[in-house]
Amino acid sequence: MDIQTWTFIIVGITFAVYIGIAIWSTASSTSDFYVAGGGVSPFANGMATAADWMSAASFISMAGLISFMGYDGAVYLMGWTGGYVLLALLLAPYLRKFGKFTVPDFIGDRYYSNVARTVAVICAIIVSFTYVAGQMRGVGVVFARFLEVEIETGVYIGMIIVLFYAALGGMKGITYTQVAQYCILIFAFMVPAFFISFQLTGNVIPQLGFGGTVADGTYLLDKLDGLHKELGFAAYTEGSKSMIDVFCITLALMVGTAGLPHVIVRFFTVAKVKDARISAGWALLLIAILYTTAPAISVFARTNLIQTVSNQEYDSVPEWFTNWEKTGLIAFEDKNADGKIQYVGDAEQNELTIDQDIMVLANPEIANLPNWVIALVAAGGLAAALSTAAGLLLVISASISHDLIKKQIKPDISEKGELVWARIGSVIAVVIAGYFGINPPGFVAAVVALAFGLAAASFFPAIILGIFDKRMNKEGAIAGMVIGMLLMLFYMMKFKLGFFGGGDESGWWFGISPEGFGSVAMLVNFLVSFSLSRLFPPPPEDVQEIVENIRFPRGAGEATH
Repeated sequence: MDIQTWTFIIVGITFAVYIGIAIWSTASSTSDFYVAGGGVSPFANGMATAADWMSAASFISMAGLISFMGYDGAVYLMGWTGGYVLLALLLAPYLRKFGKFTVPDFIGDRYYSNVARTVAVICAIIVSFTYVAGQMRGVGVVFARFLEVEIETGVYIGMIIVLFYAALGGMKGITYTQVAQYCILIFAFMVPAFFISFQLTGNVIPQLGFGGTVADGTYLLDKLDGLHKELGFAAYTEGSKSMIDVFCITLALMVGTAGLPHVIVRFFTVAKVKDARISAGWALLLIAILYTTAPAISVFARTNLIQTVSNQEYDSVPEWFTNWEKTGLIAFEDKNADGKIQYVGDAEQNELTIDQDIMVLANPEIANLPNWVIALVAAGGLAAALSTAAGLLLVISASISHDLIKKQIKPDISEKGELVWARIGSVIAVVIAGYFGINPPGFVAAVVALAFGLAAASFFPAIILGIFDKRMNKEGAIAGMVIGMLLMLFYMMKFKLGFFGGGDESGWWFGISPEGFGSVAMLVNFLVSFSLSRLFPPPPEDVQEIVENIRFPRGAGEATH
């Protein structure tokens, strides 16, 4: 069977499973819709968190980034992994003890202010839309290649699927769908990794193959360095980023992770604080399987790509090349009219343009793996993108229905009415997410990195100070969030989107890229929050008591929903 037929079969089966779970777990209450009734087991929540966390950026884009950036790409690996550890240790247990549905709910109650709640809602929506744009783009890329449709059409199909189970099942439907999606995405990521590792190095375990030798006894990384130098690229194992930028990107990704509303809300779905800790541990273990494999896949894909296309006759390129060319994600321009593909480091002479997002998806095709494996990777990419998109859409719909409508505009709304608003919020969110998926500001991982910067700049200081600083008041938190978010948005728009006169790398402040600037905006947020909080009266006694209580997550009298 050809790839398209296999794709229809495997993707069709997985979608049927997702929709079946959504129908089985239709949310009947707001508690079901927001936090799955608070009764998810730690292992199931760990799997769902891992799927929520490992987005299209992790599955599709991260290995592609490392594949092209080499050593410099490792900042994404370090930042995202380290961030999860930070979240599990510093935030998850305390927020679960507080026992609220959403991050804006925590901020609104902790800072005893509807203004703080509204600012948090706006921040949550901006972060979530920036992040979800990357997911919808990932869905479009997968469908464009494997169903041979336009990227736009692929995004529309993804919108319909994700809306169905996010709006119908809410967090209950999303949780059990994400358990299924974790199984699919990890299987889809690992199977080709085993095959290709064995092909290149004779070692079936990719993590060992990564440090192994090829047929002639050369270390794989030395071979790739040699290929890079021959073609005029920088050595794969050497970095070109400044140390301050590497530090800032890693820090922004770490603290941005800890401030991501769609990941934090997962810890409200378990019954006890202890379960929040256990599910964080499971999630970390399950995430590590993919994250320790990604660098190996990057090296395998890069080596195979160079050996397959560099200096080859264009008329005799393999089928995978022409298939991806149709999507517009690979482009060849014969500058010297010799009929051969010059894939070199010199931009003037280079004749091949490759979208970084295709590396993981094209990897099994480049390595001549069976068609069912190629289709499986497509299903895995969709599972990764859709699972995260669903979690983000829930954050947006909960922010609208719970934090705006229920808590501020119409406090006497019935539970049924709130549920209706939650579903309306899902529809609005999907439409806007689809638009950004069709018109994304960059490739998937770059868009997602900016979302982490926005989360770092806005939420992280407010949450950390809200837990660990009893003296922190509403004036400090509101000013910090607003200034941090505006500063990050300004920098992102100027250097990423070309607004405010634009600017290139030479104009970066302190030599820090937009992906790393979230660290600076976060520090400004901390300074503003801390300084202003000392100029205004302390929080009311009852709020200070709540802070005392949540600091001891094992303590008696856990807060409940």
